Amino acid sequence: MTTHDVIKPTSEKVIVIAVTGTPPEKAQKIYGDFSQWISSPEGSKASNSFCVIDTTQTSTFPESKHIAGVIITGSPAMVTAKEPWSLQVETWITHLIDQHTPILGICYGHQLVAQALGGKVDFHPLGREIGTVPIELTEHSRHDPLFSQSPSQFYANVTHAQSVIELPPGGILLGWNDYEPIQAFRFQDNVWGVQFHPEFTADIMRFYLFERFDSLEEQGLDIKVLFDNIQTTPNSRAVLDNFVTLCL
Repeated sequence: MTTHDVIKPTSEKVIVIAVTGTPPEKAQKIYGDFSQWISSPEGSKASNSFCVIDTTQTSTFPESKHIAGVIITGSPAMVTAKEPWSLQVETWITHLIDQHTPILGICYGHQLVAQALGGKVDFHPLGREIGTVPIELTEHSRHDPLFSQSPSQFYANVTHAQSVIELPPGGILLGWNDYEPIQAFRFQDNVWGVQFHPEFTADIMRFYLFERFDSLEEQGLDIKVLFDNIQTTPNSRAVLDNFVTLCL
C-alpha cells in the first residue's frame, strides 16, 4: 500500500485514506506516515481494507461506488490557504456527501469537511492547542454511532493552529473542551469531523512537542506540564475504529 494506490473495481468496497500532507521528516522515518498511523494493525480491525491516495499529488479521485468510507487526514497545511489541491478535495467531499458516502475528517480533514458544508475555519485566537487534552461530549453523542460507547469525558491528542470557528448549517456538536469549542461534530448520519488525532500514539505526541519546542515556548506554554500530561488515548482511538467498523 502506497500513497499513490488507485482503487480498481473489486467485489469489495474499500476505505480510502485521503492523505493531505506528511508528518515531519524525522517522525515519518521513525513512525511512518499518516496513513500508516490510521491503518496500523495495532489499532485497526481491518488493515487490509484500506486504500491510500495522496490528494496533494492527484486530481483524480476514486468513484464512490467502490468506496465504503473515506478518512481525510491531518496536514501541516492550513485550510484557509485554499491551495488548489485542497479545493479539489473540498469539491470531492461535496460529491461524496451527495452519494451518502461515510466520511471522517481528522484535524485538517475535520476543518475541510466543515468548510465544504458551509462552516467557517480560521486561526484559533489563543494560538496552537497541543498535547493530551480532555474531550467533553455533548448529549448528542449518546446516540451517535462513533461516540455512543465513549465515556462522557476522555483524553485525546491534539496539535492544531486552525479551528472550525462556526459549525456548518445542520452540523451537530458532539465534543468540545475549554480551549476548543468544536472538537467533534456530525453532519446528517454519516459525516464526522474530529479536531483531535485518534491515530496519535503517546510517542507520536511526544515527538510533536519536541518538534515544536521553540514555538511553544514563544507562545508561553509550560512545556514540562505538556510532556507530563501525555498519555495513551484508547477512547480516542476507539472513535476511529468505530468508523472503520461502521464502514465495513
